[in-house]
Amino acid sequence: MTKTKVNWQAIASELEGIETTDNRDRLTKLSLDYYHFSPILFEQLQDKRGDLAVFPTTEAEVVRVAKICVKHRVSLTVRGAGTGNYGQCIPLKGGVILDVSKMNRVVWLQPGIACVQPGVKMAAFDKQARAIGWELRMAPSTYRTATIGGFIGGGSVGMGSINYGQISDRGNLRRVRLVTLEDEPKVMELEGDEVKKVLHAYGTTGIITELKIPLAPAYPWQEVIVVFDEFMSAAKFGQALSDSSGIVKKLVSIHAAPITAYFTSLQDYLPQGKHCVLLMVSEYDYAPFTDLVREYDGEITYSKTAAEASKSTSLLEYTWNHTTLLARKVDPNLTYLQTFYFTLERVEKAYAKAGDEVMLHLEFLQAGGKAVPAALQLIRYTTEDRLNEIIRDREADGAFIANPHVYTIEDGGNKQIDLEKVAFKQKVDPYGLLNPGKMRGYAIEQKSKVKS
Repeated sequence: MTKTKVNWQAIASELEGIETTDNRDRLTKLSLDYYHFSPILFEQLQDKRGDLAVFPTTEAEVVRVAKICVKHRVSLTVRGAGTGNYGQCIPLKGGVILDVSKMNRVVWLQPGIACVQPGVKMAAFDKQARAIGWELRMAPSTYRTATIGGFIGGGSVGMGSINYGQISDRGNLRRVRLVTLEDEPKVMELEGDEVKKVLHAYGTTGIITELKIPLAPAYPWQEVIVVFDEFMSAAKFGQALSDSSGIVKKLVSIHAAPITAYFTSLQDYLPQGKHCVLLMVSEYDYAPFTDLVREYDGEITYSKTAAEASKSTSLLEYTWNHTTLLARKVDPNLTYLQTFYFTLERVEKAYAKAGDEVMLHLEFLQAGGKAVPAALQLIRYTTEDRLNEIIRDREADGAFIANPHVYTIEDGGNKQIDLEKVAFKQKVDPYGLLNPGKMRGYAIEQKSKVKS
């Protein structure tokens, strides 16, 4: 059967009153994210583009867009700031890109909790929240530009995860309001454990229009660099600090040499050949923190109070996947792997194997009630086969790889199909128009229905 040609000018006319664009340069920018961190995704996704971008400002406008997409059976992909790394917002089948950046209102803000639209930028929100003594529980290294809705829909961990784990942990999202893609789009609200249906779903299970999020008490965060002669001394220090309940911290990031050489603007604080720990700790706990540094024979080379740190680039922007970004600026052949090692014993075994091809970079976070080391290890890429061999080797040693070189939800996560998410998508998106191709479980279910 011949595919019906879509009249995009007619669709744009039906959306009159809502800003749209079909400018090819803008569409190229709005169709992509940082997928190029992966040479595999780069080959698969570099030519994918949307056909029309839409910029709603209200939930009512989102409902209009949804209804028109269903009417014409065209795909719809939701986009935040486009700071993801796995092609989360890249439209595999073209269609409408729904950019939520203009839905950027803080609906209300109270001690401990807030209600926001999805396009609110994380750093901008924190500026308001800190005025009443609170802040976001966690945020990615793209904190200055990332949106809250984008982080909920496509992210998982970041700064603050040392205290609060992953966004998928119970309690880290309280309520979402979303629009469905049915013949008559509905506005739904999910609360409690029901919110898991939209968490890290890449916008495949509804268009988020509002979120109720819990907050953390705001501290004045001292930013510190500690260097060590031995990598495992740095790793053991990171574990000890992460386990120190009496020292409040927000970031514990370990970098093996030669990764430190990629931090060009920090070279005055990073002696050649030494390994470093980048940290955010409460100013109130700085004295016991320095005692711990001495215990592990570390050397503090950089220390700025919260007030001083606010006047320069935050150390956050050298951690998590900004490490990959900075390294790739020096050597574009580098890529990365997201690895949960869980124990220092596995870290030590991995470090012994590392060499020039694999460079270890750890981030500590809460998982299952414990502080554990995870890695965004840098990989000197040669071939896909060799990358998969490294993955298999680490998995054989007991590590868990969340593969960043795939664009489907399941394969980049726990490798399991979430049947509840699949069923929910079938309910709210009966024509499969929301970010098609990103939920493997849904595609399998649809093929099964066709065969039967």
